[in-house]
Amino acid sequence: MNGPNWHRFPSLTALRAFEATARLNGFSAAARALNVTHAAVVQQVRALEADLGQELVYRDGRAVRLTAEGQRLAQALSEGFRTIETALDDLRSRDAGAPLRISLTPGFAAQWLVPRLRAFWAEHPEIALTLHPEQKLADLRRDGIDLAIRFGAGQWPGVEAELLAPAQYVIVAAPALLAGRSTLTRQEMSAMPWVIEEDWPEAQAWLRGFGLSPDEMEITVMPTEDLALSAARQGLGLHVEAKALVEADLKAGLLVAVGDLVDDSLAYYLVTRPGPKRPELRLFMRWLKARI
Repeated sequence: MNGPNWHRFPSLTALRAFEATARLNGFSAAARALNVTHAAVVQQVRALEADLGQELVYRDGRAVRLTAEGQRLAQALSEGFRTIETALDDLRSRDAGAPLRISLTPGFAAQWLVPRLRAFWAEHPEIALTLHPEQKLADLRRDGIDLAIRFGAGQWPGVEAELLAPAQYVIVAAPALLAGRSTLTRQEMSAMPWVIEEDWPEAQAWLRGFGLSPDEMEITVMPTEDLALSAARQGLGLHVEAKALVEADLKAGLLVAVGDLVDDSLAYYLVTRPGPKRPELRLFMRWLKARI
């Protein structure tokens, strides 16, 4: 479908000035409605007439009248502006009432966000959320996602990334696996079983940086982060996990931290589309950062 030929369009400012003049029956009333000067409205209307080569408005004593051509254009502009206004109001009303769509990894959803949602809704019961747990970074525009919470270096094209929390990873184990120990030497770690999620080469890189040799260790690969963490809770092996996701386990004694891994190049980020953000989204992002 062919679009309008914008090169043939007068300025929107001139069209607005004329529409207001026609609807309100005068330059002064139009100036007040548009919050500009009387002279500015007159100038814009005269510029429109010059562009079209048609007289649109004339004075009849102290009153302002429309020519036949002016009446035709005024009707068309009124209908067009009302259609645009209706569409904009519809979009705003849908956006204001729609839940915030949040994309995040299953592990972050289950271990960190969901346990805190009761507190969020106690403070802000009017804000609805829809969670979309997935490993991949969503296409925010295509998928209609308001916010993605992702782990990485924060350098993703076409989006804005705001730091949520730095990367603090820990090596954890169930008390049963440790058999009463609270610490392990690297030699002891190397001799013990491990559970690591699939498609996560960073974990093995971190273990090498910790002084271990993953290629020589007994490692069971789990298809998801949740399953790997669940296996660690059951004492099936040592596990590398973001400290933020196992805080509750450590506090409850379900897991014990036996090593710390620090990587300053990686962190959790709040990822959004560029441009203005809904008030509800800005509030939710502030709330998230206050929880760290």
